[in-house]
Amino acid sequence: MGFLENMNERLKKFSLLDIGFFKMTVIFGALIVAKLIPQIMDINIWWFAALLVICVIKPFYVFWIKK
Repeated sequence: MGFLENMNERLKKFSLLDIGFFKMTVIFGALIVAKLIPQIMDINIWWFAALLVICVIKPFYVFWIKK
């Protein structure tokens, strides 16, 4: 079993609450990084918007479109 298959099997054990906690962990981690490196916040907002769109494409497709 490869690395990605192993991670997929582990993720299937997560409940909705676990996923929510994981999201909050990532958000707080990003806030810590932004606090430690304030120059990150000087980046134009459109770069963040573009990264958001790029990162949401696959989950959006899997959740709404894929049968």
